[in-house]
Amino acid sequence: MAMPITRHYTAADLAAMPDDGQRYEVIRGQLLVTPTPGGRHQPIVARLFRSLSHYLEPGALADQLLMAPGDITLAYDTLVQPDIFVGDTAPFLKSGKWIDLTTLYLVVEVISPASVRTDRTLKRLEYQRYGIPEYWIVDGDLRQMEVWTPEAKAPVIERERLTWRHQAIDDECVIDLVRLFDFG
Repeated sequence: MAMPITRHYTAADLAAMPDDGQRYEVIRGQLLVTPTPGGRHQPIVARLFRSLSHYLEPGALADQLLMAPGDITLAYDTLVQPDIFVGDTAPFLKSGKWIDLTTLYLVVEVISPASVRTDRTLKRLEYQRYGIPEYWIVDGDLRQMEVWTPEAKAPVIERERLTWRHQAIDDECVIDLVRLFDFG
């Protein structure tokens, strides 16, 4: 019986992908192509970004907050583009090269029909494997957030409010999830 030929993609291979509005990522050699999200995805991303920015600005850490597109290389064959992420951006800002952003404190993915399987399984497992301290999966339809840590076997589900603390800030960031998901 003939076996299908499958290609093992690398992070470097993504540079040759077309600029066609799709999101190209690779996880452990598997190429993932996701269309531009629709619905409430972008407004939710914008609201979360504003909340995190307001929290980080007083601590002079606003430059650590970024959003897609941004190529985060976890391994030679794993490159992801989280919707929102907070990390040590100093090396990246100095060089201008995504490969220099290696320390992440928070990763956020807002799921859409095209990304739900990838965000909840493949990406989650990689973020846990690489020790990302906190990973949020935002589900606008269910109006909730899943909070994952590296050692978690199941997420903490938040529906009312979510708190997060950057390691360099004493206060917590508090996000009102009822307001986040309120679109009238």
